[in-house]
Amino acid sequence: MFLFLSGGSINTITGQAVPGSDENIPFLVTFGKMGQTSWGDDDFYSVWFFSIPKEYTQQFYIRVFDPDTGGENDEIQGEFNTRCLFSIYGGRGVDPDKNEESKGWLDGLNFKGGNLLASRVFGGEPAYDNKYYTFGPFSPTAGDYSSKWNSYLFKVVCEGVSGDDGNLYRYFLSRERDNNLPVEGGNAFTYEYTFRMWNDFKSVAHIYPYVDTGVVFIRQRNFDWDNDGHILVVSRYKQGIDVPVSNEDDWQESRIGIETQEINSSLDFQFHKRQGELVKNNNVVVTLESQRGDALPFFSSPIGGVPVYQPKLKITPIKKPK
Repeated sequence: MFLFLSGGSINTITGQAVPGSDENIPFLVTFGKMGQTSWGDDDFYSVWFFSIPKEYTQQFYIRVFDPDTGGENDEIQGEFNTRCLFSIYGGRGVDPDKNEESKGWLDGLNFKGGNLLASRVFGGEPAYDNKYYTFGPFSPTAGDYSSKWNSYLFKVVCEGVSGDDGNLYRYFLSRERDNNLPVEGGNAFTYEYTFRMWNDFKSVAHIYPYVDTGVVFIRQRNFDWDNDGHILVVSRYKQGIDVPVSNEDDWQESRIGIETQEINSSLDFQFHKRQGELVKNNNVVVTLESQRGDALPFFSSPIGGVPVYQPKLKITPIKKPK
């Protein structure tokens, strides 16, 4: 993944699947509002943002893979009875840097800021099981312009409006209605990442928070990890540090210092499953905030690329023999 960071823009040469290809995450997950938090969703909604570069002037689409609840990918509780509302927002009020409530990571706030552009409720609809539903077309200028990222921002909200089952789904930002053709320079991010792990001992999931200027330390919080192995933080400066992990239906948190070398780059939160007895269908929630209490975004294509640890090597010159 090549990135070009100029003028504050988010420029990748490929568009965006959510979860991203580098994350190794099968699905996002949202439960119906009657669900139990012990199943791995703390608030029964999710908020994602898509960025469209200012230079991109064509229409685009937001595609949802497997939006219904009731198929082979979804998590049943008794009988399938869940309905989820997917909503697309643009216009003023979407930009999370201007509207803190829009981030959707703090319960009780109005995360629906912006102009509602499209919405649809999905229940048990076999026509969309393992298939895409496409919202759009949208014009980039219908978004909320962000000078920080030199991009127009759109927001996608998934709410579990009824029932207690888990809806597992994915997004894709596309130039076409019926195909996944990336929008060059597009990206996606969230402030509270709720996702499903693979049912595989050897599989490692990754999420990539971006550390902005002025961050001295971050507070990580993870929910309902089910004590399923360990969570490791890697960066260009950190070879790997373990963080406290949550058990069922509880939060664990810790403070992580940020070094100068890690500013304006991404961290790599790695989720390594416990070996032995397989923990199946593990859903996890993760949030991060700075020392100021600001939430950090997780980008599905990590800004600056996937961070690789770069050890500082002490080089001792070899003296020429006399």
